[in-house]
Amino acid sequence: MRRFARGLTRNGADGDDLCQMTIERALKSSHLWAEGTRLDSWVYRIMRNIWIDEARARNRAGQTFAPEEDGEHVGMAGDGAIEAHVELGNVERAMAQLPDEQREAVMLVLVEGFAYKEAAEIIGCPMGTLTSRLARGREALMRALGEQS
Repeated sequence: MRRFARGLTRNGADGDDLCQMTIERALKSSHLWAEGTRLDSWVYRIMRNIWIDEARARNRAGQTFAPEEDGEHVGMAGDGAIEAHVELGNVERAMAQLPDEQREAVMLVLVEGFAYKEAAEIIGCPMGTLTSRLARGREALMRALGEQS
C-alpha cells in the first residue's frame, strides 16, 4: 500500500500522508466494506480516490512540495549502494514521466502484484483498457530507461 501511495504521489512524505488518510477513511467507512470481497482492493480504491481529490486540490492551490528523499541518502557508502540508488532514481524519474493512467496500471500490476482484473476494478475501467495502459506504460518505461522492448 505504501509503495502504491509513493508511486501515485511521486514523493515519500506525501505517500506516507496518503497512506494515513487512506487508513483513516477506511476505518471510518469500514461499515461500507462488503464481506466476501477483497479488502485490499477496496482499500486501494479508497487510496486512489483520495489521491485524485488531493491532486485536484493541489492543482487548484498551486502548492509545491520539496521531495524529502532528496536529502535521505547523503553520505551513503559503497559503490554498489550508490549505483543501486542511481538506478532507482532513474526508474523513479521514468515512472514520474508516465501519464497518471499508465503509472497507476504499472504500479498496481507490476509493483503491487494485483491481477489484471483486480487492478481494473480498483481503477474502475474495463480490463482491456487496463491492459492497453499497462502495455503503453511498460513500453514508455523501457524507452526511458534505454532498454529494448
